[in-house]
Parts: sequence; C-alpha cells; structure tokens
Amino acid sequence: MGRWQSGARDRLERAALELFAEHGFAETTVPQITARAGLTTRTFFRHFADKREVLFAGEDGIPAVVAGFVADAPPALAPMEVVVHGLRTVMTPLFEDRLDYLRMRRAVMAEDEGLHERELRKLAHLSEVIGRELRRRGADDLTAALAAALAVTVFNVSLTRWLEADGEPALAAVVDETLAVLHSVAGDH
Repeated sequence: MGRWQSGARDRLERAALELFAEHGFAETTVPQITARAGLTTRTFFRHFADKREVLFAGEDGIPAVVAGFVADAPPALAPMEVVVHGLRTVMTPLFEDRLDYLRMRRAVMAEDEGLHERELRKLAHLSEVIGRELRRRGADDLTAALAAALAVTVFNVSLTRWLEADGEPALAAVVDETLAVLHSVAGDH
C-alpha cells in the first residue's frame, strides 16, 4: 500500500462541504473534517493550506485556462468576440458536471462574509487576467478593462442563474441568454 491515500483530496472536500452545510463554515474545524473523511490532519494540510482553501482550491487553474484561451483566440476577433467565445467555450466544461458541489459551495459562502469577500477578490483577479491578455492582443486599456469586466459579470450572473435554476436549462443556454440580455440592454448607442 502506498504512503498517500487514494482519493484523499476528494474525500476531504466532500467531508468539509458536508460539515460546512451542517454546522456552518466558522464552526467547522479541520479535525472534524479529517475525522469525517477518515484521514489525518497532516493529510489535510498536505492538500490545503487552511479550511478556506477547500472551497477555492479547485478554481486555482481557471485564470490560466482563461488567459490561454484569450491568448490563443483567432487574431481577427474583436475583444468582446473573444470574451463571448471564451464564455461559451470555457464555462460548460469547467462547471456543468459540478452542479451539486457548486450549489453547496454557494450556500456555504453566502453565510460567511470573509468567504464572499475572497470570492469577489478572485473575480477581480480573473478580470485583471482577461484585461491583461486583451491588451496583449492589442486592445486599448479602456476596451480591455470594459470587456474583461463584462466577461466576469456575464460569468457570475450566468453561473448564479444556472445554480438557482438547479442546472436547467444547460449552462451554455444560460450563458447565451445572459449575453442576449446584455446586448439588448447595451443597444447600439
């Protein structure tokens, strides 16, 4: 038998989310999480810096995925076209199979202001990454900032609506509907 237990990270995530939902984030301790998962606190800290990271660790790679997508988009696409194509292409594979996890995570985060603030910082960082990559593609500062902010807003609104609707319709359809409403709100001013 190997030194590292198979599936430990998934077991810790599942145990933590269950305990957060049952007792609240602030009241849940790392020893409670590890006991529920049948693992040690040492194993927990091999995978996560603290209990907050259980909720955010799966998102660490998103900025890199998005940056790569923006950088690799066809050069002829305008900044907002890059954003729209990226939203349609990236969101479904990243989130569609994680509905239950995302719903539980959202409920936990809604009850803790510190977690909510951290989520907002992650979204701001994502906007910065998108803006930086759009500028590298030649967009001016204002265009890049606006397209990036709109991308994060559409991302957040779409994901929230999809979670509130229990995953129906499909996430891609929710993204398309959100983009259509954005277009109608913005009009041709």
